[in-house]
Amino acid sequence: MQLSHIRKEFLLSQLGDQALKADPIAMLQAWIALGEESMGLDMTAFTLSTVSKDGKPDARILLLKGVKEGSLIFYSNYNSKKGKDLASNPNACASFFWPQMECQVRIHGQVNQLDDETNDAYFLSRPQASRAGAIASDQSLPIASREALEAKFNQWDGRDAEALSRPDHWGGYAMTIDYMEFWQGRASRLHDRIAFTKTAKHWASKRLQP
Repeated sequence: MQLSHIRKEFLLSQLGDQALKADPIAMLQAWIALGEESMGLDMTAFTLSTVSKDGKPDARILLLKGVKEGSLIFYSNYNSKKGKDLASNPNACASFFWPQMECQVRIHGQVNQLDDETNDAYFLSRPQASRAGAIASDQSLPIASREALEAKFNQWDGRDAEALSRPDHWGGYAMTIDYMEFWQGRASRLHDRIAFTKTAKHWASKRLQP
């Protein structure tokens, strides 16, 4: 089948005008809860888009680890490509797409590193092998072979918990949200789009044409 011939009608749900009065953070949390609890979906995967200091865009899939005080929380290697992008330009976009629910959310905001105490607590909560992998991998840098990577990992795997403390180059980020757009697929491509922009006192909302 040719890709240009693939068609899908979106019929599962809708965003009525009452959504214009919603708290967008609560709305995001409600969609995540609906997918996880009612449909058994993993709702944590999202695409993080960044721009390098020389203006080149990039994107990758990450896992959401929390929504706290108006921010998205996620963790990574500060020395990675994404870490370097965020260090030079903290403006980023997070995109969630849940095809089973026929909906997506796009989020803009500024990203800042979390404090050491929060980073240490989360790192210690990870499985031991995950901690070993985070320590062993110089993320985004080239390596000679898969065998060389596994040899680096084996140097750390199996060590006691005290030896697997969080390295300085690994930690969390908080994306402070200033824009959110909710998209719900509808029939005949007349999709619902509700956008929220953060102002000094509240969220300003508007419906967008599809």
